[in-house]
Amino acid sequence: MTLTILGLGPGEVDDLSRRAWRTLKQATTVIVRTSQHNCVPCLPQGEGITYQYCDDLYESIPAFEDVYKAIVERVMTAARAGDVVYAVPGDPLVGESTVLALLKATKDEGITVQIVNGISFVEPTLAALGVDGMNGLQVLDGITVGMMHHPPINPDVPALLGQVYSREVAGNVKLTLMNQYPDEFEVALIHAAGTDNPIVEHLPLYEIDRSEHIKHMTSLYLPALGNMSSFEQFQEIIAHLRAPEGCPWDREQTHLSLRRYLLEETHEVLEALDAEDPVELYKEMGDLLLQIVLHTQVAIDDGEFKMSDVISHINRKLIHRHPHVWGDVEAKNAGEVLSNWDALKKQEHAAEGIKRESVLDGIPKGIPALMQALRYQEKAAKAHFDWDSIEPVIDKVREELDEVLTATDDKNRAEEIGDLLFVVANWARWLKIDPEIALRETNAKFYRRFRFVEEGLAAQGKTPAQSNLAEMDALWDKAKAEGL
Repeated sequence: MTLTILGLGPGEVDDLSRRAWRTLKQATTVIVRTSQHNCVPCLPQGEGITYQYCDDLYESIPAFEDVYKAIVERVMTAARAGDVVYAVPGDPLVGESTVLALLKATKDEGITVQIVNGISFVEPTLAALGVDGMNGLQVLDGITVGMMHHPPINPDVPALLGQVYSREVAGNVKLTLMNQYPDEFEVALIHAAGTDNPIVEHLPLYEIDRSEHIKHMTSLYLPALGNMSSFEQFQEIIAHLRAPEGCPWDREQTHLSLRRYLLEETHEVLEALDAEDPVELYKEMGDLLLQIVLHTQVAIDDGEFKMSDVISHINRKLIHRHPHVWGDVEAKNAGEVLSNWDALKKQEHAAEGIKRESVLDGIPKGIPALMQALRYQEKAAKAHFDWDSIEPVIDKVREELDEVLTATDDKNRAEEIGDLLFVVANWARWLKIDPEIALRETNAKFYRRFRFVEEGLAAQGKTPAQSNLAEMDALWDKAKAEGL
């Protein structure tokens, strides 16, 4: 039993190789992925040749991935019964997901496969565009991209998407690409490349599914987005900085020497979030990402790990901890999601031999104290170490305040202040308020009002040292009245 996978070329019967023509002439069973191809009416005919087309599967099955599975099963069923030819547009190994699936399936079942190459859609498409394919061109299946949520594309180099054969596919592709490219980004739709009448449309990305020319031979070309917008370019810059011909300061850095910058950049991101400033946020997030990539490059240089290890680990962890998305577990609300997350986390730790002596282990020791207090109390509450209602919490706040007021020395007073802050954090938890965020917002409010006081005094030619509390209190009240 032999499965012959044959390429029909981009569009015209003249594009068929002599080998492909001979193979078809000698075949008895030929399965063609789609009849929507210019050379189909001119395929060799003869006694004993039976052509089957898979268009019925495209019409009857709504999900593209299920269409591909059905085509593969149809071809495999025929291949198990005897010799069969599977014909696809273009070249079998360019943009043909079904071929890759067939190669795996036939290998598993011991079925012999031979490939008869054809001219792919790439060459005539590049000719229609006048583009050099050696400039980093990425070739992808438009149907596969349309089923994704983010495009698997390096935006610093161009990409060519085949099989954008309908407005529905184009719409799905558009939505995926808009997760990375601007809506107005100019792209090109190429129709009927390789025929006598190719059409090239230049239009903004958001309009591609409105084209009246979209048919079975439509492809989409994405020029390079440019502006050094890729993660790969980022890694190249950091690797260059750490190289012998790079920056002396960057070459000297270690994981330990970079600790302070990681913390500083994290706080600057928080500041941008507090300010609700999206422009400042993306800038500060870039600075924070710099620390991650720089730490990774240090690890690469020291032979510890690579960026692929970092990304692979977090990808696998996210998928494993979201079985309600990538598995068959149901999660009706966020609470069930968190419960599943904790259970899976415990399983992972057990598998890795990580032992937690306390339910509080795992809370970072270096996070801000108020945040740490909240996290400890959340963990303790999950272990049922908690009050049944909020009233005892409020009573505890009053109790701790009294103990601060009655403390007899500085050491005892400091301890009682700590207890008071801890129980206030617990009170905030009961009120579903993050005390760290609440305090940050209060700090920001204090800053705004005190600046108002300083500016008010400056308008009078004074500094706070030259003023008095009554005068500053009046300005403070005015700041409050103005909503600062």
